[in-house]
Amino acid sequence: MFSKFKKPGSPAPKPTERPTATVTPIAASAHQEAPKKSLMQANRGKPAEAAPVEKEKKRKERLFEIKLDLHKALLDNLNLAALEKATEADLRAEINAIATETLEDMGVVLNREERQHLSQDLYDEVRGLGPLETLLKDDTVNDILVNGPQQIFVERSGKLELTDVTFKDERHLLRIIDKIVSAVGRRVDESNPYVDARLGDGSRFNAMVSPIAVDGSLVSIRKFKKDKLAIDDLVKYGAFTEEMAAYLQAAVATRLNVIVSGGTGSGKTTTLNALSSFIDNNERILTIEDTAELQLQQTHVGRMESRPPNVEGKGAVTQRDCLRNALRMRPDRIIVGETRGEEVIDMLQAMNTGHDGSMTTIHANSARDGVSRLENMIAMAGIEMPIKAVRSQIASAVNLIVQASRLQDGSRRMVSITEITGMEGEVISMQEVFRYQRVGLTPDNKIIGHFTATGVRSHFSDRFRLWGYDLPASIFEPFAAE
Repeated sequence: MFSKFKKPGSPAPKPTERPTATVTPIAASAHQEAPKKSLMQANRGKPAEAAPVEKEKKRKERLFEIKLDLHKALLDNLNLAALEKATEADLRAEINAIATETLEDMGVVLNREERQHLSQDLYDEVRGLGPLETLLKDDTVNDILVNGPQQIFVERSGKLELTDVTFKDERHLLRIIDKIVSAVGRRVDESNPYVDARLGDGSRFNAMVSPIAVDGSLVSIRKFKKDKLAIDDLVKYGAFTEEMAAYLQAAVATRLNVIVSGGTGSGKTTTLNALSSFIDNNERILTIEDTAELQLQQTHVGRMESRPPNVEGKGAVTQRDCLRNALRMRPDRIIVGETRGEEVIDMLQAMNTGHDGSMTTIHANSARDGVSRLENMIAMAGIEMPIKAVRSQIASAVNLIVQASRLQDGSRRMVSITEITGMEGEVISMQEVFRYQRVGLTPDNKIIGHFTATGVRSHFSDRFRLWGYDLPASIFEPFAAE
């Protein structure tokens, strides 16, 4: 029946050893136990509504067992090497054929909905990432967080929630992890218990396994946005205002050096993507990232991605290596996905030496913290410089710090736009131009607030005007909430 992708010389699938019995539908077998349980519950004085819940639980457990048996039959009979060139339609037909024959041998009858669900699960196991495949296809999910085989969380709209998706056991989870990392030429095991990788669609993947992960392997997936959010979308969603967007357009177009600062999951990369849309299409842009996430729409873009060391501890290519090489490739702008180490020296020097308009992101909770973080990264790079010289380097390189934040209700806001205006003695002088003003909370814990200018005129107003961006003075005037 399923000869197209059948292993050469493989026997027909053997039925799983089970007690011989008449063919019993899944729903029917679960239903037969219901009256006895309902009677027991009635005797104990418990509500009878618990019976359908127990029946549904047993049905799901039974379907899960059947899926495992069918998956074993697929592995025993499919020629996995031939599947690489198989079309989706052919593979689905082959899976359905094997599933039908195996179910008949097992003496199990499923209804149409159960059969379709089972076929999709089997296809995901063979071609996709098993239980994770459904969550990866869900556009409302931003992050997938796996805490062992039985606990999978997702983030939707900034909030974490537990799903009913599970793996069979730790071996099942490890098989999916190995499938992901082996596809990009990496490995994870006891000697190398953590790994960073990228899925086929660009999603960021990180995993830690035993002995580092105590209660089961830990997996985190930051999903890749197929449709990037433009500035208009961010304004519509309330991330910032049209006045702030006009200011940022002028800042990027006039080649100010911009740092996007924020915590984990605050929307730094999304903001950086949106800001890059203001770059002129005639400029040569080079991007450097640990995991390629930026989606620039310009014509002349060169993308670079760092590489971890191989199994022997050799072959690593760091962001600093990429940045040093990028300086020899005649870039107009350099965009670093995230500055987190010694590459900060080369990034600041690039901003100071003919690559105006460069951008990067850093982890920090405020603009002032962002400057301190840059100082610390320079110190960690082993560069021995007086603190005044370090701060002078930062003040001359960085023009603008955009602070992104994820608020307690899960919303993401651009809470501050701060300009660096120079040095006053040994202190970097800064001025905040726009901020998000929080007012209170609604009864359902939604934050009430509004964006406002601080009343400070931009330090770069003359530069904006000379480049043809004559912003009206009104956008710098404070305004109250509507």
